[in-house]
Amino acid sequence: MRGSLKAYKSVAVDSQKNVASPYKMVQMLLAGVLERLAKARVAAEQGQVARRGELVSSTIAILNELQGSLDPEAGGEIATNLHGIYDYAIRELLLATAENDMGRIDNVSNAIREIKEAWDAIPADQQAVPE
Repeated sequence: MRGSLKAYKSVAVDSQKNVASPYKMVQMLLAGVLERLAKARVAAEQGQVARRGELVSSTIAILNELQGSLDPEAGGEIATNLHGIYDYAIRELLLATAENDMGRIDNVSNAIREIKEAWDAIPADQQAVPE
């Protein structure tokens, strides 16, 4: 049953990716980062080192994807600032894993939460990507 539920969630996420706007995709990726970081923290608290490592690795992959999608020409200073924040987050997560420092995971969660809250606050009429 658990495998079936996992497969269903995977199909549901893949389906959303195929129809999601760029705005919605970023929203989903930011939510994915926060979800994985919360799970990584729990795994660390429970001594599940391998699970924590998997979750941090997948979080870094998402952050790399977000960073790679930035367009400094179109996004200007905001894109540059986000690039720096994503760099910081990746470095912090690597150090959190190496040093088993959950404070660093909390710092990254807080930074990404702020970005997501700002992203979520973008008015609907400004969510479309200019042609």
